Amino acid sequence: MKVGMIICQNTPDVIWNAFRLANIMLEEMDDVSIFLNGPSVTYEKSDSEIFPLKELAKIFTLSEGSLFA
Repeated sequence: MKVGMIICQNTPDVIWNAFRLANIMLEEMDDVSIFLNGPSVTYEKSDSEIFPLKELAKIFTLSEGSLFA
């Protein structure tokens, strides 16, 4: 299945959950693309121990997910 996600918020927990869901879908062999729009483009600034956004984004891209901004 092909899935496209659009993230339009810079709230860390929203971005974190989107990347988690996308990574789970990639494990199930789905084709997943994420488009970062507006304030979500700066997701790296919200990276923390609680919400490891950089690590999830890295896993996503290394798992052949498509990340667009």
